[in-house]
Amino acid sequence: MKKIKKIFLNDKIMPLDLFLDRVLYDKKVGYYQNKNPFGIKGDYITAPNISKLFCEMISIWIVSFWENLDKPKKFNFVELGPGNGDFCLVLLETLKNFPETYKAINIFLYEKSNKLRKIQKKRIISKKVFWLQNLKKIKDGPVIFFGNEFLDALPIKQFKKINNKFFEKYVVFKNNQINFLFKKAIKKEIAKLKSFKLLNNSGLIEYPEYGFREMDVICEKVKKLNGGILFIDYGYKYQKNINSLQSVIRHKLNNIRKNLGNADITSLVNFELYKEYFNSNNLIVEKIISQSKFLQKMGIIKRYEIASNKMNNKDKTNLYLRVKRLIDPKLMGENFKVIFAKNKKCSFSLPFN
Repeated sequence: MKKIKKIFLNDKIMPLDLFLDRVLYDKKVGYYQNKNPFGIKGDYITAPNISKLFCEMISIWIVSFWENLDKPKKFNFVELGPGNGDFCLVLLETLKNFPETYKAINIFLYEKSNKLRKIQKKRIISKKVFWLQNLKKIKDGPVIFFGNEFLDALPIKQFKKINNKFFEKYVVFKNNQINFLFKKAIKKEIAKLKSFKLLNNSGLIEYPEYGFREMDVICEKVKKLNGGILFIDYGYKYQKNINSLQSVIRHKLNNIRKNLGNADITSLVNFELYKEYFNSNNLIVEKIISQSKFLQKMGIIKRYEIASNKMNNKDKTNLYLRVKRLIDPKLMGENFKVIFAKNKKCSFSLPFN
């Protein structure tokens, strides 16, 4: 109860996205500020935790992108939400096989959580790696942004459209209980929704205003400095008109009203909406593909065959099951999508072509 009161402070009612921001990121009681959620002992597992082969495929993609940019002597790579640092560690290891790229790259880790930043700094010891809390500090390019399960963790707004009128979801704290209600949306918010064609015919609308604020800075950097943005996340390509908010604790679904600050809360990513957003910001989006297609076209099966060749049967089976989890359509393969937005000058399209 103390945590709930700290989340609401003196407010008895607040928009859904402000509530989610406090629950997840508040410096005192926020979920990401107080625990390491990754791995078997945490609340969930992400692709870099499942297999280093995932990280290797992204690393090869970065090398290929750098080569397409005519091998600049210096370039910046920014990982958005680096978690416990698993991806960065494999990236550094992989790039040692590509000495030119290794020499050219500067790696920036954009991390909001003090807890996770401490974990990352303890694990990652490299003069190539820097920590960042403000994306505006990226001054030089080209720059490549990458986020795995970054977008789903950003707070969203929810709206209902009834008889052509918009209503926004609010969170209410009354009599020591949390409830939700819809209030008539203000004109400013309605104007934002109407600027997206994709949202005009929706009943229930999930709108990632926090996400777009982050993207505004990122898009400006890509346009000004050249480069691109790669996101991998769970979500959908077409508007579903459903409440996709979900809460997880210790790998099990949780009532979103309970365990506030101790359980993760995420939402499905509307990839077509992000595509429309990127296009409206004069970036090019090739097409949205599944994680399965991305990893297979980057060569993960061949890499598995090479890696497993010297393994005993037990380790080979373990690696096989991990790769299967990443690419099987019934597991993560189709549920996770990949979107790549780039500067208009950029011709790079691997593996989206």
